[in-house]
Amino acid sequence: MSRHNDRNRGRKKADDTIMNDAIRIPELRVLGDDGEQFGILSRDEAMKIADDKGLDLVLMSPDAKPPVAKIMDYGKHKYELEKKKKEARKNQKIIEVKEVKFSCKIAENDIAYKVKHAREFLEKGKHVKLRVFLRGREMANPEWGVDVLNRVWPMLEDVGNLESKASQEGRYINMYVTPLKK
Repeated sequence: MSRHNDRNRGRKKADDTIMNDAIRIPELRVLGDDGEQFGILSRDEAMKIADDKGLDLVLMSPDAKPPVAKIMDYGKHKYELEKKKKEARKNQKIIEVKEVKFSCKIAENDIAYKVKHAREFLEKGKHVKLRVFLRGREMANPEWGVDVLNRVWPMLEDVGNLESKASQEGRYINMYVTPLKK
């Protein structure tokens, strides 16, 4: 927002940026929008320079000694920051985690069927969380769940990395497998 918009003059922005008339510090180290250094000026002198250029006086480092303010077009600055954030979001990689559930009393052919799905997920580059749900009395013997996952792991070794070994979390025994790096 340029200083010409009197409606927003001196208000704090939603992102807690202190600018223009909201700056209550008597002396500031002032920087120009083009990298120019004005040195240490009174708040009024800095405001006058910003007014003459038709720009905003934005407090950048309130905790510095003396505090640092910059003369800039705040609207343009905010737009550039948003643009950078969008670009960073676009370039970040989203990790998809798929879950494959087993039980302690699972048959060998069912294990093979579920492992086939886990292999497909790993080959597509997705992370896989293998879980065994412990029902009733099985809670007294969590090693049964660990045994199931220890039978499953050798079937996935060639397509995945073991990120975390079988461990108990509440009623579940979990194992986390990530795809091999290509």
